[in-house]
Amino acid sequence: MVIENLQSANTHPPEWKRRWINRRNRIFANPAFQKWASALWPFSRVARKHASHLFDLVAGFTYSQTLLAAVEADLLGLLAQGPSDADAIAAHCDLSRDGALRLVRAAAALGLAEEVSPGWWMLGERGAPLHANAGAQAMIRHHKLLYADLADPLALLRADRKAQTQLSRFWQYGVQGNDEKASAYSDLMAVSQAMVAEQTLAAHDFSRCRSILDIGGGHGAFVSAVAVQHPNARLGIFDLPPVLEGTAKRLESAGLNGRVTLHPGDFFHTPLPTGYDCITLNRILHDHDDDAALALLKSTHKALKPGARLVIAEPMADTPGAQGMGDAYFGLYLWAMNSGRPRSIREIGAMLQEAGFQSWQSATTRQPVIASLIVSLA
Repeated sequence: MVIENLQSANTHPPEWKRRWINRRNRIFANPAFQKWASALWPFSRVARKHASHLFDLVAGFTYSQTLLAAVEADLLGLLAQGPSDADAIAAHCDLSRDGALRLVRAAAALGLAEEVSPGWWMLGERGAPLHANAGAQAMIRHHKLLYADLADPLALLRADRKAQTQLSRFWQYGVQGNDEKASAYSDLMAVSQAMVAEQTLAAHDFSRCRSILDIGGGHGAFVSAVAVQHPNARLGIFDLPPVLEGTAKRLESAGLNGRVTLHPGDFFHTPLPTGYDCITLNRILHDHDDDAALALLKSTHKALKPGARLVIAEPMADTPGAQGMGDAYFGLYLWAMNSGRPRSIREIGAMLQEAGFQSWQSATTRQPVIASLIVSLA
């Protein structure tokens, strides 16, 4: 298996590097050095920065819970309307006056709110873009499931993906089409896919593609965005039948009735549709373990003619400027989901070669924390 080969090829770190890191760590851990560095400019600035980052790791859970409370109580919606005092916040968020003050002050400390004059609050610099981003707010609400699964992270890791988790149940309900939980699944996918679509279309020119098939395209958020930019392209969506049940209605409401062909099926058991000169995988590959991901890439290669392209868009590990998003966030999220893992561009490239693709290259997006891009030719 390609990923196993990549991992087994890793060599033991050279002696000089091991000795250097050990020496560095001994120095940084020395209380006398810490005291000296914190008192002497410019080392004091670096020391304060590292201390602040370390504290953020310690306090991170309270930050995320403050964020969740601000979104669920619609604090951001209230503050977007104009200055509000504690009494207005308490009434809007169904809190006591003291509870409202505690929440809005915590939100201000994180940049979500801002005290514009004593006792009056408005949106902060981070709160304004968050309030305007429905996809981000949907993910924040969804994170209640992740927080529950991570209440005991060691127990989760020791279960070795054999335990039923909140996240695994959520995604199972979604793909099986179970009433309101399937609706929540589809709504979450639609709003979050819109963010990925924006990054993908800004980073890659699809004008050369006469026909585009989105694998796992759900209710068509990506295809709808493509249709606006490329009105002459023939479009298709392949997904599970329960997921596609509401897709036609949503496409019709978007004015795309008759423009998009819906292909029901399971991409692990159903041959993929042929005749498209571009296939897209938007946040699909990292949801699956290595064997399944490689099988999907092989099926995709089989469905494409030589020279046709595959576009992969998803958050990737080892992304400069977004390292925490990869193995820290998605690493644990996908573990709790009981399927998949974040992969680096290099790992995905190796899988593409094993699947039969002749070449691949990465493309930079404006927001790699949302998605990175790989374009490959069959």
